[in-house]
Amino acid sequence: MFDVPLMNRYGLLAAAMSVLLCATAGPARGEEISLQKAVEIAVQNNVELNAFRKEEGLREAAKTKAGLLPNPTLELSLESGALTGNSGENAFSVGVSQEFLLAGKREKRLALAQKELEVYRWQLADRERLLRLDAKARFYQVLLAVRKLKLAEGGIELNRHLYQVAKERLAAGDIPELELNLVQVELARSEGAKTAALEAVLSSRAELSLLLGGSEVDPALPTGPLEAGGAVKEAQGDLFRLALERRPDLKALRAEAEKGSAELSLAQAEGVPNLTAGLGLKRDTTTVEVAGLEGKDTSYTVGITLSMPIPLFDKNQSGVREASVRRDTAGSRLAVAVKRVEREVATAYASLSNAEQLLSLYLRNVMPQLEENLKLTSEAYQLGEVPVLTVFEEQKKYLEVNQGYLEALNQRQQALFKLEAAAATELTGGVH
Repeated sequence: MFDVPLMNRYGLLAAAMSVLLCATAGPARGEEISLQKAVEIAVQNNVELNAFRKEEGLREAAKTKAGLLPNPTLELSLESGALTGNSGENAFSVGVSQEFLLAGKREKRLALAQKELEVYRWQLADRERLLRLDAKARFYQVLLAVRKLKLAEGGIELNRHLYQVAKERLAAGDIPELELNLVQVELARSEGAKTAALEAVLSSRAELSLLLGGSEVDPALPTGPLEAGGAVKEAQGDLFRLALERRPDLKALRAEAEKGSAELSLAQAEGVPNLTAGLGLKRDTTTVEVAGLEGKDTSYTVGITLSMPIPLFDKNQSGVREASVRRDTAGSRLAVAVKRVEREVATAYASLSNAEQLLSLYLRNVMPQLEENLKLTSEAYQLGEVPVLTVFEEQKKYLEVNQGYLEALNQRQQALFKLEAAAATELTGGVH
């Protein structure tokens, strides 16, 4: 019935099936950048993160300013009687005054500036945590796009094999020419799917490159398996406790609450006025007339002055009130954040569990049976036992299910990354 031996045709089918199996087994060789390297590059080079890092200088400057004492004041005074007809009389004085901070204001300002710096550093650490999550997610989006591209190439190989079989059957007079044309259309459609998959690869690579802050990933592709790693052994409650201990956003809010207490303490101290002490030297020159003779008399005096505002009306009541409200607000935000973190951990944990169950279903029940069905259907078509539309339908189902399997692999990894970010813990080892 056919010119080509049956075993050769089976060999073509086996080759096409091997391409599809490779598409679900791993990415192509020649890739250079690992997940760990991508995360390191993102943390080092991300433009927005580096801009925020530079703001540390503002906090350091504020801390330096908080520790400085008020500058002393130099006072000079010159008096003359020339304009009033007493040119011989004049006075000159020089003095220095210094303001002294009372109620421990300098120490409290330093403590407040230190807390502001601590809040900033925990905020920076939290931005790095979120950036790691984003880098991992985009990294695996590229891996997913590459695997889908290889799956599309496998679909082309299947249709090429089908086209070869259809040509043989047409030459043998077993099928009409219309059936061969249908196979050609299906082959063209699979090539179009490959073009779309290639566009997805390029787009995901561009997004990853932008996140990494430069061209270091060009022309390299991410490397590594899309398949799930080891199982998470920690219980949900343990991960929540880790999150409470390690989440930098929670630590930032705790520092904010402590900063609020420092602000309140400073505001209360600001209600106590500062003391200003001055030391001055004065020289007075006067003209003395005795028996028609004029003489000059010069005297020197040294004086000490002390001044302090009387806190009769303004005792910094508004500042104390504002600081008290900010402290209470920071405590409320911390309580809400703890609830939010608990929800994040629970959601990520449930998503990971569901993704693993879905993967298990694919591997145990769906994938083996689907591969067997495709093989049997293709062999049946070669023997003329089923129409070509049945093969089209089976191939379509096979490609769709394989795409679903790849999506499930990616979802599992994304759920793992979200759980790591929620617990601020690298579940494969290490701490954010």
